[in-house]
Order: sequence, then structure tokens, then C-alpha cells
Amino acid sequence: MPTDLAPLWLSLKVAAAATALDLCLGLPAAWILARRRFFGKSVVGGLLVLPLVLPPTVLGYLILRVLGRRTVIGAWLEATLGLTLVFHPAGAVLASALAAFPLFLVPARGAIEGVDPALEDAARLLGRGEWSVFWSITAPLAWRGMLAGAVLAFARALGDFGATLMVAGDIPGLTRTASMAIYDAVQTGDHAEALGLTMGISLISIAALTLAQKVSPARSFGR
Repeated sequence: MPTDLAPLWLSLKVAAAATALDLCLGLPAAWILARRRFFGKSVVGGLLVLPLVLPPTVLGYLILRVLGRRTVIGAWLEATLGLTLVFHPAGAVLASALAAFPLFLVPARGAIEGVDPALEDAARLLGRGEWSVFWSITAPLAWRGMLAGAVLAFARALGDFGATLMVAGDIPGLTRTASMAIYDAVQTGDHAEALGLTMGISLISIAALTLAQKVSPARSFGR
């Protein structure tokens, strides 16, 4: 058993917050990509899933270039909202959320595309607005794909290393997640600590993937 469970606990909190952020941003994006036609849609779709193929360190560097403390946006966030992302748990959440975003978006988009548009059109003919149509028709029929995507995003965010390290750093008690604690333990030769944390994060990830496979319709994977 690892002697310090704080990194594992921090990883769980960061992954949960990152998944919530992915849900807030990913649901509108998935719906737009699934239901709307617009110029450059394929480009937008490609950019949104780009974190899936980018090296995590590259993703983390891009976040620093856009939201770092010396950038226009980063300085505005700090001055206006008091929000600092670099070397802060909020940065770990953002980095993990962006790294995991495609794993929510792709299954959620596939699930929405699998809903018969005629059902949504029937609801609109009855006077329902788009918000009502989504929550009364689309979401109840696509919830399995959405939930599977959320679970996959949680599992991905739980184990993120490169992007989180670039943005939030490796500060004990503040931003050191389980992945970083494992790396540090190996570097110092504390293999018992590394093995304990590895087993903990592996068991959680296996449980999450099992749940994702159980709730997801087969058509949601592979699109």
C-alpha cells in the first residue's frame, strides 16, 4: 500500500472536475457537430479531436502559450477573475479536460447521430423549443453514449501526465497527481510506493472502462 494517498485523491478530484468541464463544453459541441451543417465543419471537428493524437507535452505547451500568466488571456483571467492556471490545481483540471475532451465528444456525437431526427422534428411540430427537444427526446435516447463518453473522459483525465505536468507542475500537496507521484517514486527508487499507486489507479481505470463498455451501445465506439 502507498504511504501517501494524497496524490491519488487529488487525481480523483482533478478527473471529476475535468469530466464535468468536458460535459459542459462537449454536449453543445457534440450536438452541433451531429445536427448542424456549416462551412468548415470537418475542420472544426478535426480540431476538437486533435488532443487525441497530439503528444500531451505539446498540448500542455499550447495551453501555456494561450493561457500562461504572461499571455493576454492569462493576464486578463488573473486580473479580472483572480484565476491563475499555471502551477495551480485549476491548471491541472484544464489540462486534463482538454486531453480527455475527444473521448467524450466522439461517443456523444455518435450517440446523438443515432437518434432518429424524425422524432425530434415531431417534437418541434408540437411547439417544443430546441432546449426542450434535446432534454426530452435526444438525451433520453442517447444517454448511453454520453455516459460512456463521460466515463472514458474520466479515465483519461485520471491518468494524464504530460499536459498536466506542463501546465500545473509537480508541486507536492498542491498539483502532484498520482501519475507524477509514480514517476517521482521510480526516480527515487521507492518502488513500493510506485507499485501501490499504480495498482490503485489501474483498478479505478479498469472499473471505469468496464462500466463504459456495459453502458455504451456498440455503435458509439469506432465512429
